[in-house]
Amino acid sequence: MKKLAIVLVCVLVSTTLAFAGETLDLDNPKDAVLAMQKIVCHTEEGKPATYWWTGKVYSRVPGEKDKLLFKYQAMNTRTCQVLSDPEKGYGFRMVSKEALIYQDPKTGEIVHSWTNPWTDEELEVVHIFNDPVNSKYPNFEKSKWGPFRFPATFKDGKGWFSFEVPLFYTNPLGGEYQEYIGGTYQAIEMFNFFFDEEELLDASITGCDNTNVSWARVSKWLPWMKMGDRAGQMIYNGAGKRVASWDELPEVLKDELMRVKPEYNTPPPVDDNRTNETSWTYFKKVIDAERAEGE
Repeated sequence: MKKLAIVLVCVLVSTTLAFAGETLDLDNPKDAVLAMQKIVCHTEEGKPATYWWTGKVYSRVPGEKDKLLFKYQAMNTRTCQVLSDPEKGYGFRMVSKEALIYQDPKTGEIVHSWTNPWTDEELEVVHIFNDPVNSKYPNFEKSKWGPFRFPATFKDGKGWFSFEVPLFYTNPLGGEYQEYIGGTYQAIEMFNFFFDEEELLDASITGCDNTNVSWARVSKWLPWMKMGDRAGQMIYNGAGKRVASWDELPEVLKDELMRVKPEYNTPPPVDDNRTNETSWTYFKKVIDAERAEGE
């Protein structure tokens, strides 16, 4: 075992030295995939990366002034699995967990109960704990759309890119006849990533730790609000950064996670193949568990 450990260390060192001084060529599809992998996680398989962001949640109802409902603290811990395909070439797949904790908009304290201003009903707040949130489609050098391209803009040593995720699917809380009466879940999430060009292109660096992120989401009412089919939307907006480790998360977020979800200090295993969790599927589990306990 000792000899094997020495061999592995030598291999890792020699690999790092081989990259030292090299620069990724973003016109090369494999290097473009590696660059994206550095933003998403690390080029070293299994090495964790953590993103943290904070922001606000507003309501928007036709004919009403927008209401600031909550502030929030959020995080995502992830890692990447390295893949190789005889036709698609080099690739990677991300696996992750994410959490979002709602806070009182005035005090910043974590809220566990909330009075709905439209119904005056006192409700239990269901924070977001999605485990897992994994890539459905790995990134490869080649795909049916052609060679992989790194979708960034560069200026004065900085780089950035944006992407949107429109969501439209059957509501997991609905019944068998939704195609006739509606009830699909619709939302859009919008991401922006900002990073250092030098850190990105340096092949000896496994991950872009100086990356900043912004996130926005427009969605329907949260199920625990019991808003039914009332007109209106939720608008989330926030920004944050990649942190060097779990320890750098804000205390208010880290303490709450360690209290209720201590497993969130590490990402899922790289071969995690579970079905992805969403705010709606997680809420369904909470309600089902409460009903089962009541019975």
